[in-house]
Amino acid sequence: MNRAPGALEISMTFTLAADAALLKPTRIGETAVDNRIFMAPLTRSRAQADGTPSDLAAQYYSQRAGAGLIISEATAVSKESNGAYLNTPGIYTDGHQAKWAEIAAAVHDGGGRMFVQLWHVGRMGHPDIGGVETVGPSAIAADAVTHTPSGKQSLPVPRALATAEIAPIVADFRRAARRAIDAGMDGVEIHSANGYLLHEFLSDVVNQRTDAYGGSPENRARLTAEVVEAVADEIGAGRVGLRISPGNSAGDMREVDTVGAYEALLERIAPLGLAYLHVLIEPSSAEFGVIRAVWEGNLVLNTGREVDTDFCQMESLAGWGAITAAAIGRAFLANPDLIDRLVLGADLNEPDVATFYAPGPAGYVDYPTLAEAEQPQSA
Repeated sequence: MNRAPGALEISMTFTLAADAALLKPTRIGETAVDNRIFMAPLTRSRAQADGTPSDLAAQYYSQRAGAGLIISEATAVSKESNGAYLNTPGIYTDGHQAKWAEIAAAVHDGGGRMFVQLWHVGRMGHPDIGGVETVGPSAIAADAVTHTPSGKQSLPVPRALATAEIAPIVADFRRAARRAIDAGMDGVEIHSANGYLLHEFLSDVVNQRTDAYGGSPENRARLTAEVVEAVADEIGAGRVGLRISPGNSAGDMREVDTVGAYEALLERIAPLGLAYLHVLIEPSSAEFGVIRAVWEGNLVLNTGREVDTDFCQMESLAGWGAITAAAIGRAFLANPDLIDRLVLGADLNEPDVATFYAPGPAGYVDYPTLAEAEQPQSA
């Protein structure tokens, strides 16, 4: 889940050689990136109550402009699609768009590139957070709790979406993508992972529908495919990434078939020429082998582990061409100048877990760079 900022951690003792594959520039669709170490999407729960990004968000993201690509925290495409966690952002009003424009300008001024990750939380939502009814592919609740204004509560049984309600959701993704580009962003990433709505439709356990969006692998892949196709039609496929997580159990997600719907999905969208596919997966898994065999385009790997990464393995995978880039979470959260630290073999700041989702600047924009850490302290 994006809720836990722990994508791809870096070994504290690893030094990245100057000629490392992960430091080589490349193109991700329409976007030229300076390196292949991307900042993974990390929910930080600092948006305003109405979904407008925090006034500190431009500073937070621009501090990390050294990433080859910044992928934003998950961002709701409509009021109805928000509500899994407190204070998460949206991009469905003019006010939201204006704040994202400030963020895009700040990142670009710092020499960076940025995509906005778009989501619908599906059955992971709670009415006490979003103020709207919780929906999903079927009336099957996630066995999980979330923090609401009145404390921790279990997630409710969602209402199964009617077939006629699906096209408007696809349209919400299309409109949100247009707003992101109009705000000056380089592209968007569609979130079809980690137990949220699009992932729920892919599951052969959570999705028990009998219409055109359930049953066969092709039907379960249909919603994600339609969202990808609509967004690509709106802003150009070269500005669109897609995130998937076959077999991932986040959000009480269950899948018996961890291959079929993903093969169907990737075979359908492959001709579009997307910017990249972002996969949350263990690279030694059978599912990764299947995906790599089907997907010939750019592939961004996110192992999702919350322990030190075997960064040497990630570098090897990039060198062999098995992956295009690595998406890194907590290490970027705590180290705005992560690339410099890796090249120098410098120690990394330890992330402060207590401030992951707390309001305000602490643990958000106050992690020191190497240069700041080396400055003499005033008396």
